[in-house]
Amino acid sequence: MALVRCVTEMGMGVDVHGLDYTKAASRAVFDAIHHSSLGFQRMLGKTADDMQADVTIGIPKPDQVDTAAVQATLPHGNGKGVCKAVPGGLEIPSADGNDGMIIANAVIIVSFDDGK
Repeated sequence: MALVRCVTEMGMGVDVHGLDYTKAASRAVFDAIHHSSLGFQRMLGKTADDMQADVTIGIPKPDQVDTAAVQATLPHGNGKGVCKAVPGGLEIPSADGNDGMIIANAVIIVSFDDGK
């Protein structure tokens, strides 16, 4: 099996209150996947569920992201692919330091098996 990279999408997500890293990451994925509608897979004799979607999240505290929950937000791919969180994004503390805003960036790489 040889995977061929077909699409790269980027997105940004924010949790404005509550410092919920998974929520910010999930919103970044939502943003990324709603920039396009993929139809080319039919030319390959494939369906959307044949795709592999690999997700990378840039976020200040990667260990606080539930990557399985973020991956589960993808509408296609049948669990193929991986989600990983890496250092990046922004954390903006509130004026009193008791809350803050989390900004996450997502990159989703969609690949298909070329059958070789």
